[in-house]
Formats: sequence, C-alpha cells, structure tokens
Amino acid sequence: MVYVNGIEVYRPLLVRSAQQEGLSFVNPDLTQSVQFSAGGFTADYGDKMSSVLDIRYKQPQEKEGAILLGMLQSSLYYGSSAGRFSQITGLRYKSAKSLLGSTDTEAEYDPVYIDGQTFMTYSFSPNFSVNFLGNISRTRYTFIPQTRETSFGTLSDTKKLKIYFDGQEQDLFLTTFGALSLNLVPDEKQRHSLTLSAFNSNERETYDIRGEYFLNDVQLDADGSSSSSSSSDSPNALGIGRNHEHARNRLNYRVVNVGYRGELKLNDKHRLQAGLSAQMEKITDHISEWERRDSVGYNLPHSEAVLLMYSNLFADTEMTGTRVSAFVQDRFNFSTGGGTFSLIPGIRASWWSFNQELLISPRISMGYSPENRPNLVIRAAAGLYYQAPFYKELRQTHQDADGNNIVVLNDKIRSQGAFHLLGGLDYTFEMGGRNYKFTAEAYYKSLFNINPYIIENVKIRYLGENIGTGYATGIDLKLFGELVPGVDSWITASIMKARQNLDGYGSLPLMNAPTYNFSFFLQEYVPGNKRITATLRAALNGGLPQLNPSKGLSQPAFSSTAYKRVDLGMMYKWLDADDAFVRRSKLFSQMKAAYIGADLFNLFDMTNVNSYYWVSDAYQQQYAVPNYLTRRQFNLRLLVEF
Repeated sequence: MVYVNGIEVYRPLLVRSAQQEGLSFVNPDLTQSVQFSAGGFTADYGDKMSSVLDIRYKQPQEKEGAILLGMLQSSLYYGSSAGRFSQITGLRYKSAKSLLGSTDTEAEYDPVYIDGQTFMTYSFSPNFSVNFLGNISRTRYTFIPQTRETSFGTLSDTKKLKIYFDGQEQDLFLTTFGALSLNLVPDEKQRHSLTLSAFNSNERETYDIRGEYFLNDVQLDADGSSSSSSSSDSPNALGIGRNHEHARNRLNYRVVNVGYRGELKLNDKHRLQAGLSAQMEKITDHISEWERRDSVGYNLPHSEAVLLMYSNLFADTEMTGTRVSAFVQDRFNFSTGGGTFSLIPGIRASWWSFNQELLISPRISMGYSPENRPNLVIRAAAGLYYQAPFYKELRQTHQDADGNNIVVLNDKIRSQGAFHLLGGLDYTFEMGGRNYKFTAEAYYKSLFNINPYIIENVKIRYLGENIGTGYATGIDLKLFGELVPGVDSWITASIMKARQNLDGYGSLPLMNAPTYNFSFFLQEYVPGNKRITATLRAALNGGLPQLNPSKGLSQPAFSSTAYKRVDLGMMYKWLDADDAFVRRSKLFSQMKAAYIGADLFNLFDMTNVNSYYWVSDAYQQQYAVPNYLTRRQFNLRLLVEF
C-alpha cells in the first residue's frame, strides 16, 4: 500500500512493468517524511498482505522552492504560506529517450511523462482546517523498433538472436486524483477528519509489430573471434521465423471514496482511534491482443485445418462494486519498573459487494524501551492480513469453441491472506561524535488463498482463482547515519525465502521474491572542499525464478542472473546565499543555493536482465532470450534552490 497524507494512492492497472512505466506518484520535492513497514502494520492501514509506505507532504511555513534541469528529468516546485493559507505545488517532466537508446533494440523511442501535484491547507480557525491533495499525470509512449541483436548463453555455447522489425507501439495513460479533507480539533483530547477523494484513470495500449528473427549458434574462429550470419542459409542457423504482435487495449477505472477518521484521548495512557469508509468503483475493460508466430515456415502451434494464434486474449467487461471498511484501535502506553511499553491492539473489518466477502482482521503491535537503555526500542507485531482482489486478480481466461482466450470475471474469488509474525529492534547510538541508527527486523508470513500469476515478458497474468498456500520469511538489517557530519548514508542487507504450494502444480518459489539483497548509499565531501559532494550507490539482488509462459505454472525453467549496479554522482555548490556576489545581486537575492551535478549510472556497465523473450528453433526447442536493461548512462543536472 502507498499512502500520501493518510489517503491511499492508486496506480495504473494496464501498464507493463517495463519501458512504458513513467513517474511514480510520490514527488520527493514535496515530501516531508516517509515511513515504511515490511509487515505487522496497525489496523488503521488498509487490506494488503505485504507492506505499507506512508508519506507525508510538507506544509510550508515560509516561501521555498527549487528548479531542476537534467538530461533525464526536470522538475520544479514552489511552497508558500500567507496567513491562514499554505500550499506546495510541484511539476515534473521526464523523457527516457536517451536512456532507452542503450538497449539491444535499435528503435525510435519517444516516451514522455508529465505530472503535477499540489497540497493546499486553509485554516478557518486554530480548530478547523481544510486540506486538498491533487494530482494529474500523463504518460505518452511511442516506440518504433527497427532491429534487435542479442547474444546470450555461455562462453562455450553462445547464441545470437537477430530480429528485423516493422510497425510501432503507441500508449497513453492519463490519471487524475483529488482528495478534500475537513479537519476538526475541538480540543486537545479529540480529533476528527472527513475526506472525499476521487480517482480516474484512462489507459490505452496499442501496438502492431512484426518481426523476422534468426537464431544462430556463434562459432569461434581459429583466432578466437566469433562468426555468425543472420540469414536463412547460414549453416549455424537454429531457428528462423516470423512473429506478429497486435493489441488494442483500453481500460477506464473510476473510484470515489468517502471516509471518516476520529481520535479520542481517554486519559494519559489510552488514545482511541476509529474510522469508517465507503468506496465505489467502476471499471470498463476492452482487450484485443494476439500474437502469431511461425518457425521454418510452419505456424505455431501447427494445425492442418485452421490457422491458430500462438497466444490471444479478448475481453469486453464492466465491473461495479462497493467496498465498506471500518477499524478501531487503542494506542496504550504504560510504564513498569523496568521500562516503558506501548501497545496498539486493533481490529479491521471490510466487505465487498462484488463477491459478498466479509473480512475480519485483528492486529496488534508492541514496543518496549528499557529504562536503563532509552535509546533501544524492541518491537513485535502480529496479525491477520487480507489482500482484497483488485481488478487484475479477478480475471480468468476461458477458451471458447474456436480456441480463443476470453476474459471472464470470477465473482467467487476470495481475498488472499497472510498471518504476520514480526520482531525487531531500533538502536540509536553515537560514535565518533556522529549519530547512527541500527534497525533489525525478522518476519514470518504464513500465506493462504494464494491467487498465483504468470509473468509473460513483463505483463502479469493472474489465474483468477485461489489454489495455494505458502510462506515468506526473512531478515532485514539497516544501518543509517552520518559517516561525515551533515550528510546521511546507509547500508542494508536482507535475506528471504518464499515459496508457494499450488494445487495441481506442486511447490514453487514466489515469483517476485529475491533470495537476498544488499545495497548501500554513501555520501562524502571532497577533502578540503565542502562545496563538492560525492555519492556512491550500489545494489546487489538475487535473481528471480523464470517460467516459460507457454507451459504455464510448471516448474521454473531457471533463475535469472543477479541484479548488480553501481552509480556514482558528484554535486558542486557553485553559488551560496552567503556568497558576496549573491548578496550584492538583485537577480540572485532570493536564491539559497545553486548546484551543478553529474551522474554515471551503472558505472561498471554491468548487464542486467529485465525479462525474457522465448523463441523456438526448428526442432521446437525453446530458448529464453534475455531482455537486457540499460547499460552505462551519463546525466548532467542543474539545481537551483530558493
């Protein structure tokens, strides 16, 4: 779940997790604080199985702003406060044209992402205020492929795929969101909030792309160099074929939500919180997509009687539903001779009209700080969590008499569920005159009513039925602090094991659960010059299990390679508010600072895999051809703060 100022944020449903993705909803320029929970979150948060990200936007007390101009992304924001009114507004623009130019596919890329957000507050009195959170986002993606050449395999068994393309893809995603909140604080013991929000998303995905591919063995010459030929008469040819991918997909999603939240301080130890909300949804979905392939002149799958598609999917569906949810919880604090306890027991209930399902979710979390170690907090949490189906989880694929795949909504679907058990600690300490915080967390999640999915290239396809159980367990460690005074750095390490046991398929790993993660972010001043800051970012993630989409939920064919990347950044403060030049200049009198920055993304030019494209050779043997992520990228940026 993602919350901004207590309001749940929705994200596009149709877009693939790939090049078409644009900007995330959260605008860092507007952000005041971020809290993340990997599980065991309290009852005032909604119904999801995994985690929650809670973001608070700023409420400026004076004028502030910044302008960023970069090769990959540009943005500006402005915040102000005048009497009873305050606002903060941000605009962002991103173009990944140069970024996508480093992939294996030579093409004309023209992706443009634009969004605007605002958070406004007006105080009628010290006890009554109104907030408005608004967002509009537009993503336009144009892709005209020309050729693709990918080498894969091992040093002794290298293969090369060459594709010649014709056609294009054009996608458009337009989302609008607005939330109006009335806040009443009659006295120090109670607080009330009434929120009305509306979300609308129009998503369109269209493409017609044809390709002729040549799959060859790469032979090593006597001098060690490679040789191959992308032609049908090559002696090293493994597969020759054509494919045609077509889609005309449209989706519209409307949500209106009205909710109340209240808080009552019973005494110094108890703070009672409760909430009630109703949400109306309407979704219309049109899908018309198919893919035709042939190999060595034979259509796949081959039939003497009819022309069959390699895959297809059709839908014309409309869904309406109402969700009602409520929660109540008590924030209870008390002291003992050994330390201070905080206890948050709560219960959440929800109901959805589409499948007539009622969910009851009890949750409890606890914190303890020993009296002799006030800088140490020990945490524990447990609860029953459900993930109510969203539209994608409802879709089932049925075959008609002609073998076409038709989408049918399953109104018997149940919510996926998980029992969370979590323990952790937070320890703050000082070392060398600098402040640090160490966080450790261990968790176990027992999963039930699993609704599994298949990843086709980069698109998720749910089975639309509850057929499994499973678990996820792991440990997260993080050290956060100031390696040098005034700038923050951190290092994290995680291990996880997650599996699912599916009826009719056996035991499988969870598809998006890497077994390990290691990352760090370091900041440092250049010795002798505090105007120059260097940043080093690195990540190492375990590979994900890969399925052959044509074989469905069979055993994974293999695990992808680990994701590894190092980024280096430099930032130079070339103007400061204290500089004599700035103080004397009328033009720069309102400026706080100006920076020039340079970044090298993927510093060591490491090859990382996003997904796999499956092709067949003349003997119907299938090969997983990696879709590589972008290689080394250079970025320049100018940042002006005022």
